[in-house]
Amino acid sequence: MKVYHGSYMSIEHIDLSKCEKRRDFGQGFYVTNILEQAQFWAKRKGIANKTKGFVTEFDFDEEAFEDDDLHVLRFDEYNEAWLDFVVSNRRKGSKAHAYDIIEGPVADDDITQRIDAYLEGVISKTDFLEELKFHRPTHQIALCTIESLQMLEHIKKKKYVGNIDDTITQSLAVDYGMTVNQAIDVYFESKTYKQLIDEKTELCNKPWEEIYKLLLTELNLRLA
Repeated sequence: MKVYHGSYMSIEHIDLSKCEKRRDFGQGFYVTNILEQAQFWAKRKGIANKTKGFVTEFDFDEEAFEDDDLHVLRFDEYNEAWLDFVVSNRRKGSKAHAYDIIEGPVADDDITQRIDAYLEGVISKTDFLEELKFHRPTHQIALCTIESLQMLEHIKKKKYVGNIDDTITQSLAVDYGMTVNQAIDVYFESKTYKQLIDEKTELCNKPWEEIYKLLLTELNLRLA
């Protein structure tokens, strides 16, 4: 599935720690399959940051929704469960949930104002949910963990880099007794990976063995 992220800058590397908290589905990296929605956010954030705004395109592996190793929550429509989940994430001091991926509709500006009215007791939950039936379609996927980000592939990222990712994480797991998830966390949080996806370094043109050695040097590990 093609998905898009609208921002004030082009996204080359995703750092979850820099993602905003108290969003609809908690802290995470958000994408949508609706291009116009991403373009709207790119323009809005661009104006706020005095840039033209950018839409970054990705491929999202929909098999993630059926992956037993990932905790996934999906909302097909605006409903009571969606409302309760959004409210819980937007509350001050809200705790992080345990999901890797959440998919569902967006609480845009209009809906956010109505959520505030609901929380203040101005409208009832029943009336609010009735209003949502007439809201235009929206879509978002929140990727909240390092593991979930592996289901996202930057369109401009060279295919060869994806092959390097798999080879290096498998090598870490075999050579150093890591679990696959541990190897993924170590690799994708490393400085070596950030250099790899930076086209200016041309590191992606090097043999994977050389990149692996750089990673091991960074991690202070000896080649097994």
